[in-house]
Amino acid sequence: MKKTALLFLVFSSAISLKAQDKIYNLIIGTYTNNCDSKGIYVYDFSTDFGDFALKNSTENIKNPSYLTVSSDSKNIYSVNENGENSTISAFSYNSKSGKIDLLNQQNSYGADPCFIIADEKNIIVANYSGGNISVFGIEKNGEAGNLKQLIQHEGNSLNKERQEKAHVHQVVFSPDKKYIVVNDLGVDKIFVYKYNPTSTDKILEQKSIIETKPGSGPRHLTFSNDGKFVYVLGELDGNISSYKYSNGNLRKMEETTLLPKDFKGKIGAADIHISPNGKFLYATNRGDANTISTFAINKKGGLNIVNHSSTKGKSPRNFVIDPTGKFLLVANQDSNNVVIFRIDPQTGKLVDTGKRIEVCSPVCLVFGKQ
Repeated sequence: MKKTALLFLVFSSAISLKAQDKIYNLIIGTYTNNCDSKGIYVYDFSTDFGDFALKNSTENIKNPSYLTVSSDSKNIYSVNENGENSTISAFSYNSKSGKIDLLNQQNSYGADPCFIIADEKNIIVANYSGGNISVFGIEKNGEAGNLKQLIQHEGNSLNKERQEKAHVHQVVFSPDKKYIVVNDLGVDKIFVYKYNPTSTDKILEQKSIIETKPGSGPRHLTFSNDGKFVYVLGELDGNISSYKYSNGNLRKMEETTLLPKDFKGKIGAADIHISPNGKFLYATNRGDANTISTFAINKKGGLNIVNHSSTKGKSPRNFVIDPTGKFLLVANQDSNNVVIFRIDPQTGKLVDTGKRIEVCSPVCLVFGKQ
């Protein structure tokens, strides 16, 4: 009886949501080891009111801790983070119903993949523990093809526990898709690769290497909306490094911090994004902080701190801003919830809506069209 009532509630919520004007798909990737998770979840999300309703989910997909949606919204590609047994998965995806079906899996060719991107030709994966980048083709039916290229990073840095070897943490397309920019937390470097999408074996060719602050641990980066600046978040020191960007070249401008002046404790900076209007930058800090910091972006591309806010949960690993810029959603991995904030359009400050999506170990949030 309870199950029937729950299904009716979800169905009723979906009907009311679809009556609204602006509904997007919210896709959530999770860890499946420590609690009851089916893997990937798809929700309707209203950008009018911040309401949501579950549409669909996968079944028995192991640790899809990062994912991406194809440009035509017909496929989802995810990592399956599982040590030396890690894989990547390709799914067919019906954006209307939210239905996700597994097409195939491939060996990731590197332990613990943590980031994945794709275009019409290739899937590119950052393997954290493997310290490498793997590139796969895409078949006509959307399946993940065979490995086309494997690039191994080498080296280490100051932090003996976290930087004992290379740890590739992110792969990002440049705005013009001519380059792939790669953060390596383990060696304190940013790698820029020329992107040759139609090549058979040299899809990525190294263009340059940018040394970051020793011990900073570059984790995630984001491009400004006009593509002129890059902001790199250091996981280990909680700093944001700002760079001018042009044609695959990065020139450092300044450095700022996520940390309040009186902060004492463990640092675990995680994710960084810019609002759709280009005015504000946000970054999360896990560790002992569990905060998200708001910065105003000035005309020269510099950052001015606005405030620090609690994420209302533990371990804010990932967050996303809805396409309209009204809401910011934080995935709190260790408190098993996604917290929904409204963004003040004038100040950029976050206001807690009180709304929560309760889901096991959420670690990746992606918005997509219906």
